[in-house]
Amino acid sequence: MSANEKLSPGLHIVATPIGNLGDLSPRAADALRNADRILAEDTRVTAKLLKHVGSKAPMHRFDDHASESDRLRIVESLGTEAIVLVSDAGTPLISDPGYKLVRAARSAGHQVTAVPGPCAAIAAMSIAGLPTDRFLFLGFLPAKSKARGDAIAEIAAVRASLVLYESGPRLADTLGALADGLGQRDAAVARELTKLHEECVTGPLSELAERYAETTPKGEIVIVVGPPPEAADASDEDLDAALREALGRLLPSRAAAEIAERLGIPRKRAYARALDLSK
Repeated sequence: MSANEKLSPGLHIVATPIGNLGDLSPRAADALRNADRILAEDTRVTAKLLKHVGSKAPMHRFDDHASESDRLRIVESLGTEAIVLVSDAGTPLISDPGYKLVRAARSAGHQVTAVPGPCAAIAAMSIAGLPTDRFLFLGFLPAKSKARGDAIAEIAAVRASLVLYESGPRLADTLGALADGLGQRDAAVARELTKLHEECVTGPLSELAERYAETTPKGEIVIVVGPPPEAADASDEDLDAALREALGRLLPSRAAAEIAERLGIPRKRAYARALDLSK
């Protein structure tokens, strides 16, 4: 497509930079310039990008609050209009609104085209130094402690790396909950990806939780957690034997923490059994 060629009618899912404007592909820039209309999660954020590429395409807000009637009106226009969907940053629909619109457009027989590009989850995995052959994207975990713990317990046995998004104020609590629910796994915290102060800190989950309990980082954050260890899970007999020895010198909570780390099992499992044995 040339710089002045109109896009074909349909829905175009366009990835935008997560920080560095140099990551915007020429194809994505052309799509933004040549669209009949742009749907944006936050028009103020996207306006800066449109100014950067010289796009004068009209823009409309489209987010999680969009109604069914809004979606229907958009879908009805796709036969004659080239409509671009963007998020505030990165690849649309990855922990962002839009899948219902894509589903409705496809169901109505309209063309849906991907213009791929930056994605914070993929960028973080590429620099974390953890296995990437299988991964599970979890988006944001629940904010409340009980719901968050339940969500972690659901995926504790999944033999894949885990990828999560998180905010600075919640980071330490989330890392602590992951350590409690998953045991002592290797992990990475990547923040400000592609920006001036980009960093990726690696280490065991418990160490990362301690590090970020002392300081609240700024910026958008991706957590990558390695898969469970290849070794078979400790048997109940092995766990009981180790706990009985530890309970002879430690309180149940301390004994559970020590044995959970040694055996590579979730701390909750060790603690529940430690309470039973201490009775």
